[in-house]
Amino acid sequence: MFAKTYGATTLGIDGRIIDVEVDVSPGLPGFELVGLPDTSVKESKERVRTAIRNSGIQLRQERVTVNLAPADVRKDSSGLDLPIAVGLLASYGMVPETAVQGALFSAELSLDGNCRPISGILPMAITAREHGLTEFYVAPSNADEALLIDGLKVFAVENLAQLVRHLTGTETLTPAIPNHIETQKDAAFTDDFADVQGQYQAKRALEIAAAGGHNVLMVGVPGSGKTMLARRMPSILPELTKEEAIEITKIYSISGLLGKDTGLVSTRPFRSPHHTSSTVAMIGGGSIPRPGEVTLAHHGVLFLDELPEFSKKTLEVLREPIEDRQITVSRANATLTFPSSIILVAAMNDVTSITIQCNYVLSMYLVILFCVVGAFLNGKR
Repeated sequence: MFAKTYGATTLGIDGRIIDVEVDVSPGLPGFELVGLPDTSVKESKERVRTAIRNSGIQLRQERVTVNLAPADVRKDSSGLDLPIAVGLLASYGMVPETAVQGALFSAELSLDGNCRPISGILPMAITAREHGLTEFYVAPSNADEALLIDGLKVFAVENLAQLVRHLTGTETLTPAIPNHIETQKDAAFTDDFADVQGQYQAKRALEIAAAGGHNVLMVGVPGSGKTMLARRMPSILPELTKEEAIEITKIYSISGLLGKDTGLVSTRPFRSPHHTSSTVAMIGGGSIPRPGEVTLAHHGVLFLDELPEFSKKTLEVLREPIEDRQITVSRANATLTFPSSIILVAAMNDVTSITIQCNYVLSMYLVILFCVVGAFLNGKR
């Protein structure tokens, strides 16, 4: 018997609907998974079979073939466990096929049948709504993230047995509702620009940069407050619009940086990579490219402390994201474009230590160059 369900994976910062086609036929017992699955997806057949058995469901030993379409897209999400399990039960006739039409399933299964959260739920929910799907079944920890998108009925599923009872009509799951918890600001935004005493020239320069979206290079002696000022710059940037907040939340969801029961990101990002960071860490990469620091700082501030310590290659790759507000990463398996609308704030100790590679990069965009001096120097003046 043949059955079809819908799962999802992520590609770049967008979701991608995956058709999970399951066929059960007489023959030598086996479980074949095709459709360009990644290692984590190949292992799902063991998780699915064990989860079904430990949920108290016995299946006949027959030949099972699972196809993940489209076949030319690599699938790397463990969230395909749940749609594979539901499709398998539907192909055995244990779940009505009409009950799974128009629904998206996305959760990882543990060996005892419990549903575990995955990353990338928000872009999956956006894609599900665009494709006309009306129901979204996720792990309880992912429910608040899925509820950020209107037009979907979100169901928080504790385990596979509960989902089967709901689909067969023996138990009714109530659609999840948002938890109205107080939004907790990220630690980077607990520093207020108003707390800075003195440093009038430096504060004026940062205010101009924030108003116009300009990049900034701060030069001053150690301990003069360069890092302190940079960390407080996001607090004077305009508040995020809903579209910007959704875009940032998508990026952090795919990167697995959203905390448990975290809603929409409401503050502008502040990223401060170490000077030993590689080019891949800075712009993104991997066999299937993932966002780097310039994308994680999208609509926010990217702070490079000790600028001359960064390698020439790392600084040179910043040209494209600064000029074009996006970065294209090409790999053998995919070519993806990530957004990178950032304000670059850099700091260094001594103007004489600016190297040739720094001049090469910094000459390509507007730099407000000013010297930050310590409070003790201001007092002497």
